[in-house]
Parts: sequence; structure tokens; C-alpha cells
Amino acid sequence: MSFFCAISGEPPQDPVVSNKSGHVYERRLILKYINENGTDPITGDKLEESDLVSVKANPKAAPPRPPNATSIPVLLQTLQNEWDATMLETFALRQQYNSLRQELSYALYAQDAAQRVVARLIKERDAAREALSNVAATMNVEAPAATGDVEMSESAQDAGGLPADTLKQIDETHQKLSAARKKRKVPEGYATAADIKGYTNKHTIPSLHSPSPAGITSLAVSTANPSQFLTGGNDKVVQLYDRSTDKVLAQLKGHTKKVTHVAFREREGDPTLVLSASADKIAKVWAHDEASGEYIPKATIRTHKGDITGLRVHPTSTLLALGSADRTWSLHDLNTFNQVFRSPESEEAFTSLDVHPDGTLVAVGTPGGLIQVFDIRTGALAASLQPEGAAPFTVNTLSFSENGYHLAAPDSLSSVAVWDLRKPKISKSLALGDVSKVNRVAYDASAGFLGVAGNEGLRIFAHKTWEELARFEEGGEVADFVFGAQGREIWGATGREVRVWGAAE
Repeated sequence: MSFFCAISGEPPQDPVVSNKSGHVYERRLILKYINENGTDPITGDKLEESDLVSVKANPKAAPPRPPNATSIPVLLQTLQNEWDATMLETFALRQQYNSLRQELSYALYAQDAAQRVVARLIKERDAAREALSNVAATMNVEAPAATGDVEMSESAQDAGGLPADTLKQIDETHQKLSAARKKRKVPEGYATAADIKGYTNKHTIPSLHSPSPAGITSLAVSTANPSQFLTGGNDKVVQLYDRSTDKVLAQLKGHTKKVTHVAFREREGDPTLVLSASADKIAKVWAHDEASGEYIPKATIRTHKGDITGLRVHPTSTLLALGSADRTWSLHDLNTFNQVFRSPESEEAFTSLDVHPDGTLVAVGTPGGLIQVFDIRTGALAASLQPEGAAPFTVNTLSFSENGYHLAAPDSLSSVAVWDLRKPKISKSLALGDVSKVNRVAYDASAGFLGVAGNEGLRIFAHKTWEELARFEEGGEVADFVFGAQGREIWGATGREVRVWGAAE
């Protein structure tokens, strides 16, 4: 719809309408007329500027073409010019598109090539480190620490070598334990496969920890006093319980999130230490006070920036190993509680940790199914273990056998592999069932039995024959378990209960 000025008869550029007569005018023309006459030019009624209302058109109408542009030849020429301009613009845009496409293709190719080169170099580096570590172990010499890819940051100093006295302790312990292990036989009176087949639930300690949030997450049994055990719970508390008196001896608080690991440090001549780790990124240490009989806080370890996913007392009994989701593992002196080593950051977070019974290796699991084994003396990578063709899964638990030759860990969401560290390769994979979930694996002290705890209870297998000797399902899901002294008892955490399985009394 077009408007025409009542004065000029042409479409107005700035149209206004009189609220008295309703006629449309060009603003500049009507204002001049009002200033000179003060009336409406059509009706003659009195008219002021305040009686004019602006007409707002959106979008604004284009001005009409001049009369000489309305002929058919001129219109055809105009259309031809606009078509030519559109084609030229389209051609320029096509050229820019092709240029950008070529640049993007080159950038993607360069990135892919760079990633392949980096992957090859990392593989060659890891192979060289593994070869160096194997040669060093064969020649009984110390391999140099890896320093090629340590980030230059505040943590770079943490990745330095162990102190000389700590290294000496580890070497002496390794020589002593490895020599004794070759000669050692299964102790007299140790449980046999036939004994374990007859185990039943002989004792249950109920209602441990708070009912909200409920659940025991970790378990440890004292070797010095086999009736005492530790539990860590979702309620952020560590409990020390005496089975012989059925009493809670201590409620140790200090964590702000669920406790993930607990352990005793029992060494002749030194006070007993209670150790715990949590999802709050810290580990805590309590010491037994002979005078009061209570456990008092001794240290809080805040080395890591992620959840503590692994805790293990080193065979020297003077060191504590921790693994964390911040992609590092560390060693701490249990006399001074100072950090003595922290590894460089790995490519993946660590989800579990265990220390070799000789004390020279530490193994960590990852969310991608990879197990990395490090030389604890140098921090160098000694081996990388990963099942071939497995779907993604998390190595949330692992355990070295007492003879030091094997390592048990999940190799899928519902199976457990036993790695032969001498090859290294999987010597046996135990399928647990499609709906099974693995919470904890552990070898006993004789390396003759392997336990697997999960959502369907606890299973005990005989090493080498892999016969399933026992299955304990009455308590439901087992979060953690421990083999007792001489293998005569097996302790397991089910919900808020701790169950003890053994021979019927």
C-alpha cells in the first residue's frame, strides 16, 4: 500500500497524518504551510504541529523509479545488470570457499601427521625404557631415572630420584625377601583347597558405620591381633573393631568424603599405625598411644589433587604408596610422614594401585583398561599390560601374587585376568558371567588362592587349576575382603556387615 502527499501528490519520504482531517502529507511541506497559514490545506480547519502523527513504515518503501526507467528496454537492461552483479559475487564466493577448503584440508593433514609422529615417538620411548629396565634388572644394576618428558613445573622436582637411605632400604628388603621367597614353602597347617570348599559363614558383625550414607567400602585385618579389624565407610569414618569383645575400639574421623582404603602398619618396635585414604584427596595417619590405648592423629597427607584410589604399605614397613586420580603415584616416609617421591603425570588417571611383594615394583590401573608397572626405585616404566581387543573398562583393583610372578586384575567388565609377569602375557582369564561386576581381587599369602569380590558375592579360585573352590553369596555384594591368618578365615564387607567365613566350629 502506498501513501501520497495531499499537497505534492508524490509518495512522501517522511509521511505524517493529520489527526483532524486524516490526510497524509510530506512533513517538510505541511510544516511550511502551517507556519505560514496555521490551517489544514485541504479542509481549512485550524491545524498545529502537535496535530500531526508520524507514519512509521517497516520496511521503508523504496522511492519510485524515475519515469524514464519505467520503459521495457530500460527494465530489461536493469535486470541484466543485476544478474551480472549477482553472478560476479557468486563467483568470488566460490573462489573463497575453495581456498578455505584447501587450507582446512592441509591443516587436518598436518595435525594427523603430527599425532602419528608423536604416537610413534611415545611408543619408541616406552619400549626403550622397558628394555633399559629389563637389562638393568638382569645385570642387577640401577637403571637411570627417566627425565625426557618431565613437565617443567612445580611438580618436576617431585619426580626426582629417591633419597639414598630410602633406596638402600628398598634394595635390602628386595634382596632379603626375594632370596627367602625362592626357598619358602607353604607353611604347615595352612588351609588347603579341600578346607576352603567347606567354609561357611561362621560369624557376622552387623550394623557397622552410619546407616546414612550406608555401606562399608574397605576392610583390613590386623596381623598382630587377628581379632581386630579396620573398616572404612561411605559415612567418612574409619572404625576399629574388636571381634573378640564385639566392641568398637575407635571411631576415627577427619575425612570429608567416603573412605576408599584402610590399612594397618604393624612393625615390631614401632607403634601401630592406622592408615586411610579417601575421595577427599587426602590420606590420614593415626598412631596407637600405649599410655592411653587410643589412636591419635599423626599426619594428614595432602600431596595429591585428585581422589586417592590406591593405598599400600611397602614391604619395608617404612614407606606408604598412594595412587591418585590426578595421574600420579607417590611414596611417603612413615617415620617422618614426608613425601620422598612423586611420579610425573601420566596420560591417564590412576584407578588402583598395588606394590610387588619384593618392594621394587608398583602397578597402577587406569580407566582405559591399561595396567602400568613402574620400577619403584627409579620411577621408570617397566611394563605396560593391556588385554587385546577388549571393550573399554576400568581397572579398579589389582593384586600381585605373593610369589611375585603373577598379577591379577580385571580384563573386562565381567572377567578377571591373571598376568604372568615373566612373559608378560595373560596366562588365564576367568569369566564371571555377563552381569558380574568386579569390586576387589586379592591373592592369599601362599599365592595358592585368588579371591574375586563383586556384586554377586565372593568367589575363591585355586591358582593353576582355576577350580572355583567356594562361592559366598548370602551377604549380597562384597565390597572388599581379606584372607585371614593361615588362610583359615576369609573376611568380607557386605553392606554394613563384616562376615567371617571359615570351617564350621
